[in-house]
Amino acid sequence: MNRHADISRRRHGKTASTTSSGMARQKKTLNLALQGGGAHGAFTWGVLDRLLDEEHLSFEGVVATSAGAMNAAVMAYGLTEGGRRGAQEALANFWRRVSSAAAFGPLQPSLFDRLMGTKSLENSPAFVLFDLMTRLMSPYQFNPANINPLKSVLKQSFDLDVVKSERCPLKLSICATNVRTGKVKVFANDDLSVDAILASACLPLLFQAVEIDGEAYWDGGYMGNPAIFPLIYGCETPDVLVVHINPIEREDIPMTAMDILNRINEISFNSSLMREMRAIAFVNSLIETHPTMELGLKQVFLHGISDEETMMKLGVASKLNADWTALTQLRDRGRQKADEWLRTSYDRIGVASTVDIAARYL
Repeated sequence: MNRHADISRRRHGKTASTTSSGMARQKKTLNLALQGGGAHGAFTWGVLDRLLDEEHLSFEGVVATSAGAMNAAVMAYGLTEGGRRGAQEALANFWRRVSSAAAFGPLQPSLFDRLMGTKSLENSPAFVLFDLMTRLMSPYQFNPANINPLKSVLKQSFDLDVVKSERCPLKLSICATNVRTGKVKVFANDDLSVDAILASACLPLLFQAVEIDGEAYWDGGYMGNPAIFPLIYGCETPDVLVVHINPIEREDIPMTAMDILNRINEISFNSSLMREMRAIAFVNSLIETHPTMELGLKQVFLHGISDEETMMKLGVASKLNADWTALTQLRDRGRQKADEWLRTSYDRIGVASTVDIAARYL
């Protein structure tokens, strides 16, 4: 791994393994649920980078979709090969490669976009042409060779055999949507592949469906962004930390065609998660109201890290903006939000939810 990776360290004058009072933190374990969202996945990179600073915090399972799936696979590889620092370096190197690959492409923010600081591509002539082309042609027409630059980036960023080995400390669950059946497909460590990760990130208007063992797959966000059930049934840890990228609420009504499509995608990509949250709330309520009954149900402690204020300002075009400055700004926001959550919620891990499920999802 590159020992000169660009990794941000902001600990506000205290070690990562201590509380604000200087007391050592108790050991805690989390499961992670990582949403997808293109270049906005750099926010998740920042969250993971900060969580990995916590020496007393470990992880059992990770369920992820799209950009979240890439973060998950790279993190699992780094943890296996080099521990916490190895995971941080692997993630930093991955996002650097993403930015470097994009630097040679036509989708670059215009001078106006850079001056406005919107992280958008909406004023880029190449993006306008690309957006029009995707509305008139399918990826089978405008990209018949099925070229996906992310494939080579992923192959350079992690070793599949390492992630599939018994040494890997994380239980991975990568979500994709079966095109024919409409059902969610979950790829675990044993059946993970680069194609499975690309399938999890396959937006049907941009890429041809990814075929694996005779089945075609699209982005996992349609049926699970991400699905939570693999963590409930496959992990012992009751705590699930959801890293949100797609805003659940927006105050303004979208008026432009691009904004309308973006909001449609946000609603559809959040819908499956919200359904699962309703089920979790129902089960937790049953357990709480019948504490002495053997119901055979598992209580889930739910947690969340998000930055709705930042994400609501970002349009759909910014999901394709892999400019290094834009990525590192999102990373830094992710680290900041994770730091805030750790300071306010760490002690409640394993004890109670830190998210009001009814208020946020119902």
